Amino acid sequence: MKMSPKPNKVLQLLRLRQLHNGVFLKVNKPILNMLKLVQPFVTYGYPSLSTVRQLLYRRGCGKVNKQRIPLTDNDVIADSLGEKAGIKGMEDLVHEIYTVGPKFKEASNFLWPFKLNSPNGGFKCKRHGYCEMKGGDWGNREEEINELIARMNH
Repeated sequence: MKMSPKPNKVLQLLRLRQLHNGVFLKVNKPILNMLKLVQPFVTYGYPSLSTVRQLLYRRGCGKVNKQRIPLTDNDVIADSLGEKAGIKGMEDLVHEIYTVGPKFKEASNFLWPFKLNSPNGGFKCKRHGYCEMKGGDWGNREEEINELIARMNH
């Protein structure tokens, strides 16, 4: 896709290099400014606990020796995050991501960006923002992100 260099760089920094990728981010001032720059290219919001759990169990992959390893058992998590972050298993990881705990950065960085499917039923209107009168798809969805993730995580 043709894009100016600045939004392109921001998407790389957010680890969003492919279509339908997803990552967990901590909401702070620099991240919000980055999201403002790439708003027409992404949609974002605040996932519920059940959404976080479903994503991690269904599509969770960890970064082990720079390789993408599916999170099939707790040993993969304990080996990578046990020492430095005190995260021993899948539920610890879910809790750390959902509550944005003190070791969120390590946990989020350990997780490979989620590769989601295109949403069941498709997008409404890709060229308009979610908050616009016409109602589109990009931008801040807040809690409505759960419904979109459920359609993409089938």
